[in-house]
Amino acid sequence: MTTTANDTLDRLFAEANVVHAEPLWTVMEAMVSKEPHPRAVPAIWRWETMRPLLNRAGDLVGTDLAERRVFMLINPALKAPHTTDTIYAGLQLIRPGEVARAHKHTAFALRFIIEGSGAFTAVGGEKVTMERGDLVLTPTWEFHDHGNESNEQMIWLDGLDLPLLHLMPLNFGQQYSAQQYPSTPATGPSRLRYPWPEMQARLDAIPGPFAEADYVHRQTGGPISATMGAGALRLAAGASSGTVRETASGVYHVHTGSGSTKIGDQTIAWKQGDTFCIPLWTPYEHRAETATYLFRYDDRPLLRAMSWYQTATTIA
Repeated sequence: MTTTANDTLDRLFAEANVVHAEPLWTVMEAMVSKEPHPRAVPAIWRWETMRPLLNRAGDLVGTDLAERRVFMLINPALKAPHTTDTIYAGLQLIRPGEVARAHKHTAFALRFIIEGSGAFTAVGGEKVTMERGDLVLTPTWEFHDHGNESNEQMIWLDGLDLPLLHLMPLNFGQQYSAQQYPSTPATGPSRLRYPWPEMQARLDAIPGPFAEADYVHRQTGGPISATMGAGALRLAAGASSGTVRETASGVYHVHTGSGSTKIGDQTIAWKQGDTFCIPLWTPYEHRAETATYLFRYDDRPLLRAMSWYQTATTIA
């Protein structure tokens, strides 16, 4: 077909649209921008607000009505299940005598224990008891359930790669035929549970007012999963992390201490129990008011595997 004298771009675009085609050259700059542009914005969920909401949910909603009693932490600029562009966070409550029934799903999940002692997670036949500060893993496509055999309620932070799986979309799962999957306590160091005292000892062994360490998978020696990693930070009173700008986004939980984080042009003050998120490519700096330990999880392993991880230094 040849171009006629009265042909126009409007006619060309209209005819292309009929066959579901669009010109790239008109949107090239938006498609390949000069730097990353996250949709997520900085946000914080305060413990003094979230804990009462969870307790009310515990009074009003039993495990017979809710398979998982969870409040999702939704980014103000996005919709569920987005806490950041790639990461999901939620706060889960389980009371004494309750069981969250067994299921499995494509998503990888982690739990960071915020309150309580003695409840368990059972994954793929291995049962681990959870204590405050523990990191507990739920690998993809393994049956898992939670139960509370203690005399106190437990609350933990859930972290999943749900936004990635909704994008693909590959998020699906299956219920187990019974309420609980058969499991027995782990013998020796667990592939699932990473106690807080181990991480704190690693951080305290690093000299200086600021320290950071990643969790290392006991079996692989690498990150805790292919899509998400986790770590922790120690800041002495008055210490700063220094400014970081990276293509990874992260969710932070204040295990102990108080301080603030400057994220872009805003500063968020935090204290023990608070959870906050940092969007990708947004400069941030943590500063402690009192001696502080922060837990963090992020999408660095996926980005590094795909050669997508960059910092302000490497991208320059």
